[in-house]
Amino acid sequence: MRAVVFQGPEEPMEVEEVDRPDCPPDGVVIETEACGVCRSDWHAWQGDWSWIGMMMTEGLIFGHEPVGVVAEVGDDVENFREGDRVTNPFNLSDGTCIHCKEGHQNRCERSIPMGFVNFSTGAFAEEYPVRAADTNLIKLPEGVDSVDVAGLGCRFATAFHGIAHRVDVDPGDWVAVHGCGGVGLSAVHTANALGANVIGVDLNEAALEKAEELGADETIKVDDVQDVPQAVKKKTPKSRGCEVSVDALGIAQTCQNSINSLGKGGQHLQIGLTTSEEGGEVSLPVDNIVTDEREFIGSYGMPPHEYDEIFRMMDHGKIDPGAIVSETISLSEVPETIASMGDYDTVGIPVCNKF
Repeated sequence: MRAVVFQGPEEPMEVEEVDRPDCPPDGVVIETEACGVCRSDWHAWQGDWSWIGMMMTEGLIFGHEPVGVVAEVGDDVENFREGDRVTNPFNLSDGTCIHCKEGHQNRCERSIPMGFVNFSTGAFAEEYPVRAADTNLIKLPEGVDSVDVAGLGCRFATAFHGIAHRVDVDPGDWVAVHGCGGVGLSAVHTANALGANVIGVDLNEAALEKAEELGADETIKVDDVQDVPQAVKKKTPKSRGCEVSVDALGIAQTCQNSINSLGKGGQHLQIGLTTSEEGGEVSLPVDNIVTDEREFIGSYGMPPHEYDEIFRMMDHGKIDPGAIVSETISLSEVPETIASMGDYDTVGIPVCNKF
């Protein structure tokens, strides 16, 4: 089968003929219909994240925002059959640890990030495997478009989980989103759907225009202001600051700006993972966090059972992941698309749907 194959950090990836994946006894093999192209793929291509144990090796097949049709089913799988249209989280759980049993599969003690390790082939390929299918697979509602589901990916899912379940967003609250790339736009869209007043913050004018389309009430172009947190606070009633602020990029500046945009008792939501410049460590205004009783909260992926909430909201027209998809591309265009993400000028989510 054809697949995009990693050749080493920052080396051009190649589309190659590779062996079809084996079907695990507890898993399935899925024929890929579409797969989002994520900034996490760019991080991996850059060689980032060794500080959290991620070591990318040659021969890796990326792709972790998939949708497809079950082509083969392992003997131990009970709930899925050939022909089922499905998606799955990028962080594949085993379904057995205490976190899985409590419904937090995204925190699984033995989580495997598909497309980032050689023993869990990603979906920039004609087929890909999923272990523990009864735990990880989500059957799609009839009529849902594959590109829209790929738009859910890790970005929309992580943003939705964070905004809807990790922080407290009530109608009328002020929510700032720092970084309006794919995950940031997903956070904007979700916060708007929950009734918040949303402020989009970015350097890119086109990204801010897209944020407005997706529900941002206010936008701030970073290089137009001297003090981003103060500019955010001035948008809120009596300049008191936001109830929730999101770092959707993962660099030191956006993280610090987000925390400093909060009012007293506010909640900072960290969605973006850091680059090699930060190496997983960012200096924080600890004393202000303490005296203002602010909270620092992370969001990582989404448990499978929360996908039903998204599908219901999609069905009622509350949210539209497909609105964040910027373009559809072919498998042969994936390497160049990933490499170009270092320019930080992409808007929305590219999706590969031509294999």
